[in-house]
Order: sequence, then structure tokens, then C-alpha cells
Amino acid sequence: MEKIPAVEEFTPTQIHDGKLHVRLVNGRFQNLRRLASWPLIALFFGLVWVQVDGQPWLLFSFEERRILLFGNALSWRDLSLLAGLLIAGAGLLFFLAVAWGRVWCGFACPQSIWTWLFIRIEDLTEGRADKRARQEGAPLGGWRLLSRFGKHLLWLLLALATAVTFTGYFIPIRELLSDAVQLQMSASVAGWLLIMAALTYLNAGLVREKICLHACPYSRFQGVMFDEHTRTVSYDACRGEPRANRRKGDANSGDCIDCGLCVQVCPVGIDIRDGLQAACIDCGACIDACDSVMKRVDRPAGLIRFTAEAELQGGGSRFLRPRLAGYGAVMLVAFSAVLYGFTDTTQLLIEIRRDRGALFTRLDEHTVCNNYRVKVEGFVEGQQLVDVSIAGDDQFELFGSGQIDLAENNASWLPYRICARDLKRPSAKVTFNFSAGSVAASKASTFLAHSL
Repeated sequence: MEKIPAVEEFTPTQIHDGKLHVRLVNGRFQNLRRLASWPLIALFFGLVWVQVDGQPWLLFSFEERRILLFGNALSWRDLSLLAGLLIAGAGLLFFLAVAWGRVWCGFACPQSIWTWLFIRIEDLTEGRADKRARQEGAPLGGWRLLSRFGKHLLWLLLALATAVTFTGYFIPIRELLSDAVQLQMSASVAGWLLIMAALTYLNAGLVREKICLHACPYSRFQGVMFDEHTRTVSYDACRGEPRANRRKGDANSGDCIDCGLCVQVCPVGIDIRDGLQAACIDCGACIDACDSVMKRVDRPAGLIRFTAEAELQGGGSRFLRPRLAGYGAVMLVAFSAVLYGFTDTTQLLIEIRRDRGALFTRLDEHTVCNNYRVKVEGFVEGQQLVDVSIAGDDQFELFGSGQIDLAENNASWLPYRICARDLKRPSAKVTFNFSAGSVAASKASTFLAHSL
């Protein structure tokens, strides 16, 4: 069994020249964190490779001006659905924050997940946190230099894999890798990959906890969202104080033996015993470390635990309360609106422009014509041929292709002419009809016969 270190055996904050060395710990909350984070990592690296009928399952294509979302094709006019999804996600985040604090940050935030991955690589290549802290100021050489090189190499490879995968959600991953292997990648794409990889390397490898404290806005406004019933990672000072090392404690000492493990395992380098702090991400690492110590010294677990301020002060904690219900209602309404919106997405996107060169063309004293340009985009899988016609009386006649092949002319401007005989009015409304199997759409425009 691993011994509990005495105070003299470690640097309590594991910080050397501003660099934080995080000690890894096992426990129920770390298992729960891995249970949440590893599926998210697998989804991130795996979904980009999934194809359905030869098409990516999830793709935000700027080139094709469409979104492939779980087998459904959406136009850019359907971006409001994604905005609604973000609002619903924000509602869920606020709901979790009011109920359990920054559990998103500690268990599912990409910044935290990648930070833990980089910490594990560091632990694998350079050894445990206490060893790294002791050797930080020593000259580099021999095996230590090789370990340091290996760490940064693995960090860079993971950062590059992250950048390539993320870019694969905007450019098909197979096409992206093929261009890279054949050295045909454009300068803009290559530049983006380098920038994305560099940011990942800096954020998760070098900056880490400073992002959570200084760059993440949530660390600033969490105090407005919390109340006395919010359950966050908290230290029970009434039970733990006064602190005393086991060798110096007496009958009046609290349960905290001042071993400092809760500080060593904290990924943001705070001491939870100082109270709630903006940098705390509620990852539960200090709970697992403290519970393991309490078990070894034969004292009850839970000196550090997820609890509410009201409970620490000897009162009760209420889960259901108006603020929590409000955020829950916003979340449910937003999710419901998004789900309803997905039932009425754009299947044919039509744009019509009148010829700007001439308002109308008169062929003879009875016939007048207007020129138009028509663009059709299809967003239904297997949709290829679109029939084009006009609605109205027999005075109007359409000239142009009666059928548009989307495989060749998707999002292309095509010329059309409409002519009318013996039109008495100076202008009239004409409606273009488009149909592709069970999908139909129409778009109105104005027909001019005389100068207005």
C-alpha cells in the first residue's frame, strides 16, 4: 500500500517556476470522469470516418454550401437550427451549473479532457509529478533529455491528430489525407492545420490551467449562477480543522492531516481547503485523493465532497428551486424547438434573379419577354433531377431547360426566359414551380410588360 507522504516529503503545490506538476490519482470520480471523457474522445476521432452511402455522416461543407448531419442534408439557411441547438446546450450547461457547479468543465470540457491526456503523456514519459517537480531545475541531459523530447514529440503528434480530425469535419477526412500524402494540400488548409495543432499544443500542453482561470468566461460568471444549494466540490472545515500532521496531532485535531494530496492532484493548482475559487473545475480529483487518505487513517470519507453551502452550515439542501426550474424549462423548450425544426428543413433551395440588363424585351406588338437566372440546390439524398415549370394562365410561356440535373448544375445559375402575349397589365406575378419526386418548392417573381 502506498504510504501517505509527510509534509516534508513534497512541494505542497507541486509548482516550480510557475509550472504546475499534477499528480495522477485513482478513485470513483476519476473513473466517472473517464467514463464520460473516453466515449467523447472516441466519438471525436471516430465520427469523422463514418460514411453513409458514400457520404460523410457529419460534415460542414463550405465548398458545397451544405451540412451533412447524421445522414440528413441541411442548407446554410438551416443554420438557425444549429443556433437553437447551441441555445439548448447553453440551457443544459446552466442547469448543470446551478445544480452541480462546474461538472461540465471537470468531466466533459474538451480543454479539460485534452489537458488530462497531455498530463498522462507527461507522466508516462517523464515520471510522476513529485519526480518532475524535483528535477525541474536540474540541467537536461542523458535519459532526461530523451524523455523530455519524447514528451513533446507525443504532444505534437496528438495535437496534429486533433487538428486533422477537427478539419475533417469541414473537409472530407479521406480527401484531406489524400491531398496531404500527395503534397497537393492548399496553403490555406495547411496553414489552418498548423495553427490548430499549435493552439492544441499550447492550450493542453503549456498553458493548461491558465485557460480555465483567465480565458474561460465560465470561471468568471459562475458566482452569479451558484446559490447556497448548488453542490460543488467543497472542504468540510468544521470537520477538518484544525489541521494537524498525524505525528503532531492530538485529541483536539480535525480530520485533515495536512498531507497536501488534495493540492497535488488538482489540475488547476488550487487548495480546495481555502474555499470555493474561480479556478476550480469540480473534477473531483481532490475528493478521490482525500478519500484514499481517510481510508488509510481509519477516518470517514467525505472530508472533501460534492456538497452545498447550506449543508456545510448545518442546514438542508433543496434540489428543486425556481432558478433551476427556469434553466430546465429554457433547455426543454429549446430542444423541443430544434427537434421540431428538423422536421421542416430546406430540401430545395431556390434563388431567382431578374436580368439586370433590361427590364423586358418586346418581340412584337403582342409579345413581351423577361429574362431570369435561376439557381437550385438540392438537399435530399439521391435527389438528382428537378422539373421546372411556371404557374399561371396560358399567357405565359417558359423557355429554358425543363429539367435541371443537380449532379451537373447544383448551385449553378441557369438562364430562363418567360414570354407573355397580349398582357394588358404593366406587371404580373409569375411563380416558378420545382419538383423532384415527392419534394416540391415554388418561388415567385415579377414579370414586367411596360415601364413603370
